[in-house]
Amino acid sequence: MLTRRRKPRVETERMLLRLPMHSDYRDWSELRAESRDFLVPWEPAWSEDHLSRRAFANRVYWAARAEGAGTALPFFLIRKHDARVLGAITLDNIRRGPAQSGTLGYWVGARYARQGYMREAIRAVVDHAFGVLDLSRIEAACLPENAASRGVLERSGFKYEGVAQAYLQINGRWRNHVLYSNLRPDRRGRTDVG
Repeated sequence: MLTRRRKPRVETERMLLRLPMHSDYRDWSELRAESRDFLVPWEPAWSEDHLSRRAFANRVYWAARAEGAGTALPFFLIRKHDARVLGAITLDNIRRGPAQSGTLGYWVGARYARQGYMREAIRAVVDHAFGVLDLSRIEAACLPENAASRGVLERSGFKYEGVAQAYLQINGRWRNHVLYSNLRPDRRGRTDVG
């Protein structure tokens, strides 16, 4: 007998974090389009078809496959009271074995910035990663001049670790990034070797 596995969901006080669905397209594309100037300085260059329905469908399929394979947890931030898409947060590059770690990436629409949504989402995803996924380390990176992103990471318990040279191609250029991490407190310096 085939049974359907439940899709992951994380609830916060104001939001539901869940995988993207095809029905999110209009809300997502409108938010991304109106937030273009706000987002472009901090993201990889948008493809010509970035806002197309086909590109969005590919995003939905990738999210389902990556979550199913255990390599990523790509969530949309859905506001509870009106079911609007506010942004997205992805725990990607999930590595098992000795690493037990993942990399966090996120964005929020311009109209929802500086309202505490991303801090709420980051804390919920970190709690889920440590408690449910049993990870030990969450990493994040941002451009050195992105004060808002650095601030939300620091207020969410992430610690500065250093600079990665030419870490990601952002808006068409290879850029240095500042690196942050959040470590599961009960595993710092511990070993399971008897």
